[in-house]
Amino acid sequence: MSEGTDVSEDQRILGGRYLVGEFIGQGGMSTVYRGVDQKLGRQVAIKVMKSNLAGDPLFRDRFRQEAQSASRMAHPTIVRVFDAGDDLVQTTDGPQTLPYIVMEYVEGKNVRQILSEGELSQTESCRIMDSVLTALEYSHRAGIVHRDIKPANIMITKTGQVKVMDFGIARAVSETSSTVAQTTAILGTAAYFSPEQAKGETVDARTDLYSAGVVLFEMLTGGVPFRGDSAVAVAYQHVSERPVPPSDRNPEVSAALDRVVLHSLAKDRAKRFQSAAEFRSAVKEAAAGGMPRLTDHGDHVAMMFSGGEEASESDLAIRQLAENSSAVRTQNRPPVMWTWAAILSVAVVIVAVIFWLMNLAPRDIQPQNTREIPDLVGTNVEEATAALRDLDLIVVPKREQNAEVPANEVISTDPEAGTSVMTDTTVTLIVSQGPAEAAVPDLSRMSLEEATEAIEKLGLKIGMTTPKDDPVLGENTVLEFTPEAGTTLPAGGVVDLVLSTGLVTVPDVQAQSLASAQEALERLNLLVSPQPIPDCPQAPDSPVQNQSPVGQSPQGSTVTLSYCSG
Repeated sequence: MSEGTDVSEDQRILGGRYLVGEFIGQGGMSTVYRGVDQKLGRQVAIKVMKSNLAGDPLFRDRFRQEAQSASRMAHPTIVRVFDAGDDLVQTTDGPQTLPYIVMEYVEGKNVRQILSEGELSQTESCRIMDSVLTALEYSHRAGIVHRDIKPANIMITKTGQVKVMDFGIARAVSETSSTVAQTTAILGTAAYFSPEQAKGETVDARTDLYSAGVVLFEMLTGGVPFRGDSAVAVAYQHVSERPVPPSDRNPEVSAALDRVVLHSLAKDRAKRFQSAAEFRSAVKEAAAGGMPRLTDHGDHVAMMFSGGEEASESDLAIRQLAENSSAVRTQNRPPVMWTWAAILSVAVVIVAVIFWLMNLAPRDIQPQNTREIPDLVGTNVEEATAALRDLDLIVVPKREQNAEVPANEVISTDPEAGTSVMTDTTVTLIVSQGPAEAAVPDLSRMSLEEATEAIEKLGLKIGMTTPKDDPVLGENTVLEFTPEAGTTLPAGGVVDLVLSTGLVTVPDVQAQSLASAQEALERLNLLVSPQPIPDCPQAPDSPVQNQSPVGQSPQGSTVTLSYCSG
């Protein structure tokens, strides 16, 4: 209950202003209630922190500061923070102060709940991510890093509007938790941690972009890129293992989105998207069907300062030089002749080293972390993908119609064959889908394997296969096919096959004359073994008294016919 108030739990009032209503939900950090701001007469959401956090005075101070910072953000894609305070409650251990935060009440579902109900389309996933990145762009400009971007913190209203919540709370938690394990337990699953968070390093805006990339991966595929038995196991994978392309989990994901997601999940934050605006632009282009041209920021190393200021290594060197400018010289300037002699000596050494590198050093020496793109033109897409992954490269297939190259064979690579690249570089495989349309070939008497290869090389597909008995053609040999040979189908068109079972239907020839029965069976390529029955009188035309077998039997089987011999 509130301090000085003796009312029931469902009528609790916080700060003398906020009437606590029905329970909405809870997480690792807090319990959430629907409430009413009695002063302004509006619905609010009230988030009361768990007691295991509230016992830390440093957390309470940090939480209050972060809530104040978040309250200054006003944007349609961000859940507004209205107020924050402390609530004194009576527990078995005595009175305890619980921090609470009053937020905008959003009627709808979070992305975690939506994903649990079914898959999201690529279009809807990109729309949601566009709004999330808009919110991050706004917060990063305000100097606030979220640190806990995950589906549970992304709300979708009943009208489809996207809102991101819990800005600032993650920072309050992470900066007052004594261990990474505690932070992970409070913030929830480690599935959305960036590598720098997992290693306990300082975070910046690019940390949020990595987490957003994990969320986009999950919306496109229905699952996170890394799973494990514990938070530590998942964190290790974020640091050391490469994610698979989303299309490996969901073949419907486009090559453009593959490329965007993998770029956002780069281990080195200098090699992933450097701003929410850059990420958002790439998502928009991929959603529109284009292939974004992504910039490699690996050569630009930047450091983020607590105030949001970014400085390159050269800036840091200049600052250090300025700070040391007051140093007192311990000797006079050397003579000019000595200076020129030193310059010439250095120049001679540099020229000698360059000469050695160009003429004496082995030409085939390459840094251990570089790879040369092999020539994969004409190879099958599965073989090409395996070859590139063996070289520690990231593969993104892109399919194009081509009348000259058979379907599923590589047309070209980007970068092209012979190019030296760093490990973890994304290589685009341009793969043939076959011609835009193709004529159905004559598949008669082909085996199923031969027919499948002939069809798929033309960019067509095998549809329904129907079994049928045949006395001559072996098992899985094409007896019939539709549509007929010469019919033109669009790429991806379906051809249905009728295949031999390798069996023959033996007719019932009992009561027929031995001669006519034998002739009927031999027309079906069956062997006939007449067996006379000596103990019965011979009838005209020697009719068959019994036969074995009747019905389905392997091709070329022997049929025994019993008849009266008199």
